[in-house]
Amino acid sequence: MSNTTAVTEQFADLSATTLLRFATAGSVDDGKSTLVGRLLHDSKSVLTDQLEAVERASAGRGADAPDLALLTDGLRAEREQGITIDVAYRYFATPRRRFILADTPGHVQYTRNMVTGASTADLAVVLVDARNGVIEQTRRHAAVAALLRVPHVVLAVNKMDLVAYDERVFARIAEEFTAYAAELGVPEITAIPISALAGDNVVEPSSNMDWYGGPTVLEHLETVPVSHDLATCHARFPVQYVIRPQTAEHPDYRGYAGQIAAGAFRVGESVTVLPSGRSSKIAGIDLLGEAVDVAWTPQSITLLLEDDIDIARGDLIVPSADVPPSTQDIQATVCHVADAPLSVGQRVLLKHTTRTVKAIVKEIPSRLTLDDLSQHPAPGRLVANDIGRVLVRTAEPLALDAYADSRRTGSFLLIDPADGTTLAAGMAGTAFAAPDSDEAAAAAPAPADDEGWDF
Repeated sequence: MSNTTAVTEQFADLSATTLLRFATAGSVDDGKSTLVGRLLHDSKSVLTDQLEAVERASAGRGADAPDLALLTDGLRAEREQGITIDVAYRYFATPRRRFILADTPGHVQYTRNMVTGASTADLAVVLVDARNGVIEQTRRHAAVAALLRVPHVVLAVNKMDLVAYDERVFARIAEEFTAYAAELGVPEITAIPISALAGDNVVEPSSNMDWYGGPTVLEHLETVPVSHDLATCHARFPVQYVIRPQTAEHPDYRGYAGQIAAGAFRVGESVTVLPSGRSSKIAGIDLLGEAVDVAWTPQSITLLLEDDIDIARGDLIVPSADVPPSTQDIQATVCHVADAPLSVGQRVLLKHTTRTVKAIVKEIPSRLTLDDLSQHPAPGRLVANDIGRVLVRTAEPLALDAYADSRRTGSFLLIDPADGTTLAAGMAGTAFAAPDSDEAAAAAPAPADDEGWDF
């Protein structure tokens, strides 16, 4: 067995038993927060005092039984309105796997919050009310999951108890959603009929749906493979910090610390440092104070190189055999998350991994309408919750991978240089369609040549 194969199998085994990041999404009143509460409660991931607090709050509202949605809807406005507003992160574990759950809002007004929660997810759970079927907001959530390249999607058809656990209702909804999601390019879809309120097929199999022979929600979460294919992954190491202790014990030590963004690195491997283009070989890898021969994402390590090269925070170390192209013109899809609009000609900061550079928004060729995936050409600006195509020119060359190839090194943030506010989250090279940008280019005003921003 080759060293590469051994490392790949070792990492696959590790990922399968450790951590799964997943996000939930669903329309208002589809029961998403109830599902999350049921999942936490039935998997015995709720502390006694938390459950007692929910029971008191539920009794105060006249409920006969604990409202498990209150386990996640923590904001006062969320409890008063009965909707999820902000992303709520929950951490829990079973004997088979650890989980980070992002409970995201379902209202169209909070699309940006769903993007935030799903951007790092390995799996998305999309809820549908069995009585309503696939609606506009369901299609919107599927589109966002596809745009963010979430590799696994679970369709949870909820409130099956309110349709008499009818198999035909479930089959019709599953068929419609699967066909739509497949058109968007979602690679894997698993449909599960549930009742979050009653607990059917959430943690325990339902005796009311003996016609369903698939996994429960928790069983699927525990067993779904988390894919980390080291054989095809582009290895990337953004430098976060340069370590030079200069002590009597380590007078010549010079290490480059950070977290591996993708792939694996090995001692003896030839690497190139960007943006300088200088090359060297890996002389050593320190992991948690121990020397190792190989390390992989998402481990935090210190690399030592054979040659003394000028390397600083923000530089990117990559295999010399797999150097990404650098560019100052970045085409991307962005989700605008700030209240202030993003306009053509606007000056911003672009943060990619550990590197931040000045940039200008040169064009906004189109804005995506998630309802029907149509493109609105040359909008001129994007406002909160808008998703659109942009062309950004940076002051310095950057090495971005396509987001489809690497979600870590293909993503970036646009930041307001005045106050540090995050304006938009970007995905390099990602789009549902390639709109004609001639009209947008003609309409785009040329930015003023202010000092320090003329590039």
